[in-house]
Formats: sequence, C-alpha cells, structure tokens
Amino acid sequence: MIIYNDTVILEESTEQEWLTWIKEVHIPAVMATGCFSSYQILTIIDSPNDGITYCIQYNADTIEQFQEYYSKYLFKFQDIHQERFADKFVMFNTLMKTVE
Repeated sequence: MIIYNDTVILEESTEQEWLTWIKEVHIPAVMATGCFSSYQILTIIDSPNDGITYCIQYNADTIEQFQEYYSKYLFKFQDIHQERFADKFVMFNTLMKTVE
C-alpha cells in the first residue's frame, strides 16, 4: 500500500476553521478523484513546533494511483489550500510504502 501524507502546522487561531474545511470540503474532493481508497486524520500530540500539527494520510493501492493523483490533481488542491489559508500554515508531504 502507498501512503501519501500531508503534514500541516497551523496557527492556533486557524485550527477550527481549517479542520472544518478539511473534513467537509478538501478531503471529500480528494477522495472523489478515485485515486485513494481510504484516509485518516491524525494530530501530533508532542509536536516540537509552534502551533497545531495535523497529518492527513491517504491510502492508495498502487503507486500508479498515486502518480495519477500527483499528475492530475495535487497542484490544484495545493493552490486552493494556499489561497484559502495563506500565511497561516506550513505544509510538507511524504510518500511512503508499507513493508510486508
């Protein structure tokens, strides 16, 4: 399984607005691409960073599914996120594969 992870560090004042938007708008749009089979939202309990840290992990069955997401959708979704919450977050991404 391929896991695409978005780690987002938010200003505390933005947390509730961001979390609502992520759950109600962003994740449903990402899942509607058909590139991922499931997702989960996590928060980092002991983050060394200022602000609130969340991870959203999207699961794809194959690397080809992720590559489709990357080539067709990723930058569009990143642009929307940036426009909506400019200067109120820092984000980085990680691509992982489960070890069997």
